[in-house]
Amino acid sequence: MGLFRSTSMRSGEYLEGMINDYVVGKANKMRAPKSPSRLVAALTCLQFGFALYATFLLYYMSPAVDLRAKPDFSWATRIAQHWKQFIAQPHTLSSVQENPVITSPSVVCEHEQIDFLQKKSDDALMIRLKKELYGEVLEFQKKNSGTETLAELMRMESKWSSRGPKIPKITVILNHFKRKTLCAQLDSLLNQTLPFHHVWVLSFGSPNELALKRIVEGYNNPRISFISSSYDFKYYGRFQMALQTEADFVYILDDDMIPGKKMLEILAHVGGTDKYKNSVLGSIGRILPFRQKDFTFPSYRKFRSKEAGLYLPDPAYDITVERIVQVDFLSSSWFLSAQLVKALFIETPFTFMTGEDLHLSYQLQKYRNAGSYVLPVDPNNKETWGDSEHRLAYVSETTVIFKDVVQVRDDQWWRALSRGYVTQWAAMNPQKIDALFYAHSVDEVRALAPLLERFRSTVGRKAYIAVSGGSFCTCEEAAAVLKWPKVVCKERRFKIFDLGIGAISGGSNSEVPVLQAVYSSIKGLVKIHNPSLLITVADIDINIKNALKMAAESSINRTVLVLLPRPVIPKVLWMANLRPTALPNWNRMRISVNIITQNRASSLHRLLRSLQNAYYLGDEVPLSFNMDSKVDEATLKIVESLEWAHGPKFVRRRIIQGGLIRAVSESFYPSSDDDFGLLLEDDIEVSPYFYLWIKYALLAYHYDPQVSLPELSSISLYTPRLIEVVKERPKWNATQFFKNIHPNTPYLHQLPCSWGAVFFPKHWREFYAYMSSRFTQDAKQNPVQIPKSRTNGWQASWKKFLIDMMYLRGYVSLYPNFPSQASFSTNHMEPGAHISAKDNALKHDKVDFEVPLMKDDFTRLLPAGKLPPASKLPVLNLFNQAVSLKGLKAAGAKLGQDVIGCDEAEIVAVDHSTGLPRNCTKF
Repeated sequence: MGLFRSTSMRSGEYLEGMINDYVVGKANKMRAPKSPSRLVAALTCLQFGFALYATFLLYYMSPAVDLRAKPDFSWATRIAQHWKQFIAQPHTLSSVQENPVITSPSVVCEHEQIDFLQKKSDDALMIRLKKELYGEVLEFQKKNSGTETLAELMRMESKWSSRGPKIPKITVILNHFKRKTLCAQLDSLLNQTLPFHHVWVLSFGSPNELALKRIVEGYNNPRISFISSSYDFKYYGRFQMALQTEADFVYILDDDMIPGKKMLEILAHVGGTDKYKNSVLGSIGRILPFRQKDFTFPSYRKFRSKEAGLYLPDPAYDITVERIVQVDFLSSSWFLSAQLVKALFIETPFTFMTGEDLHLSYQLQKYRNAGSYVLPVDPNNKETWGDSEHRLAYVSETTVIFKDVVQVRDDQWWRALSRGYVTQWAAMNPQKIDALFYAHSVDEVRALAPLLERFRSTVGRKAYIAVSGGSFCTCEEAAAVLKWPKVVCKERRFKIFDLGIGAISGGSNSEVPVLQAVYSSIKGLVKIHNPSLLITVADIDINIKNALKMAAESSINRTVLVLLPRPVIPKVLWMANLRPTALPNWNRMRISVNIITQNRASSLHRLLRSLQNAYYLGDEVPLSFNMDSKVDEATLKIVESLEWAHGPKFVRRRIIQGGLIRAVSESFYPSSDDDFGLLLEDDIEVSPYFYLWIKYALLAYHYDPQVSLPELSSISLYTPRLIEVVKERPKWNATQFFKNIHPNTPYLHQLPCSWGAVFFPKHWREFYAYMSSRFTQDAKQNPVQIPKSRTNGWQASWKKFLIDMMYLRGYVSLYPNFPSQASFSTNHMEPGAHISAKDNALKHDKVDFEVPLMKDDFTRLLPAGKLPPASKLPVLNLFNQAVSLKGLKAAGAKLGQDVIGCDEAEIVAVDHSTGLPRNCTKF
């Protein structure tokens, strides 16, 4: 590799400055050389060291080296830091290798012959399509971010205003291979209204190296340096060299770009504004393809297709950029801060053979949230143009038509879009899907497969899966597990996303690169597709979990992260049946289990065993024990020894005996409107599916914004076999009763359940307020007497007060209904506060209360395999008679025995935050 700086009459000053920087500036620890031989030796060593470093560094960035196996650049970083004192200052990039013959530009310059006119299309259809799309892009950007003209941009406040005291340092990098445009570029740069700091002319593997070198010599300018190598570093070498500058900005130009003389001033001004300081600016760009009607994306080279995207500016279709426009990537020139260049090297590129332009814009957006913009021009003033001779750049654009190159570039931009690159199509066409699944390993794909397939097979639902890629789980491996054809990994259609995590992590043992790559990619996919749920397995690596959590939280549309334990995934396929409007509330509820126990240790042990064997979906489920003062030792030991893995455990014990009415009613009080309480006495046993039933019902009937069922106050786990409030307690079979609708339809019943039910926060507060106003020591003084109800004679029963309130205000509970009254809880009817051993033998037949527990997936028994719409749920009054919700309210209003008096067409309305009665309201 050769480094050369043209000599001039100021070469002595230049060398003296370099010696002062390097030698004298070391705190006087080194003495200035006293002889020319020492100076030459020092400079030779410096040049050799830098040449060795740069050759190795650029070799590793070359297309001939496969970095996918070992993309760790830490070694290069260490060397760069070690040699920073030698190479950071632009003037140290060169040294005198020989005594060149002083020439002038007029002697050595060559010029590119452009013997053709700018191509103009006569295809009326294409002209119309291109202009339509460009107009749509501008209109969208104008509404969302603003699209300024050149004059408007120059009026914006800037750190680098031409009228300000600060002048930015700009290093210009000119990359040359064969074209004869160097002189034109240097002439333009030397005549800029804002002077450059340094120009580095790069010649990597160029057959014209000697001619280029002579040109640089001919200009004999200390700010212009020549850097060459016989090896062709292709497209990334110039960006690697850009890392070495300590200027404020770097301006990288291909050899087809000849900027107008105001270009540096314009670029610096725009780059210094708050709006565009975190951006890469250029003069030519491309907007990537839009989705077609068949939901696929075309090639960016598809002929006569509006969806193929845009090339800007495009003189062939008379498209001029007169307002700043955000594009998906820039071509031929890039103006950005030196710090932003580093983003290009975070991930290993898809290929080193092409596409550095897209890779830069993709990485800048992904890791720096930076945009790519084509600057506007004054059509009548070529001094404002970034490509004053656009025919050169247009030749480059139109000659990239080889099929293999087009295919590689198509694959590259599709990979970027699949990894979360928010293109202009994505910004203009926000998507909405129900679920995005993430799997980091093949086993995780296998675990998530049943739920993914259920979503994809459910009419009206849309779900995709993202896999880690690389050495963790490739798209092809995932497709094989899902029994999808491998073509899904190649076709440009949304279905599966391979994030290629190995491109950034490589051989590193640190968790940071993986976390960074997962977070950045998923954040982009979430922004593009707006999933209601982001679903993965609960035991996923903690770093991946944190990355997914951050990505979900970055969503402006409330994407919810769902962590599902692997064993429960096949049991929550009903998730796909929920309305999309209900899905975002998946994690919103908090269901606590509240146990009332005293001296039935064996019963408590059975209940706890059933609770620990249930499926909890990875939710936090607090568990509380509520014991009266006379609790026995065996019960205390069971409570103390229990290890509850699903959430916090609370233990409460009364000092003064309160009885069952206080033990139950005081066992739970909601802390928010999303706090639900499941009350269980210790002679209850629950089904493994009880929590799934509660969660499904809450999401379907309470958390769906499209459902209005304010009368629903609780969800029962139990299906009764008797009509409890009638004196004779006749037997009743819900399956038989509803056979004309559907034998297993759930139903709404005015009777609350005391043998396993979850109570809603607003209604439980209301119950507290109601009971406090109606509770008396003498139950006979209770003013509420429901006609023909045996509850009127109940004494010291919390349930009586709840029945009264529900009757007066028209509230209902949701009940399950399955064959043989199979339920999510059962009552073992053991001796207690209400049922003594003697009474149990005489008055209660156990078979009437002890129902079988649900041991299998209950959804297959529901109508159409899912919970019916709320409007289709049948309603029963307190006496198991079919009625409407309005009819229930009418009966309560007619009784007229609520805490405040209302007319017959009114019921009491309450303040839901306190539960206190507020006023009467018509129903």
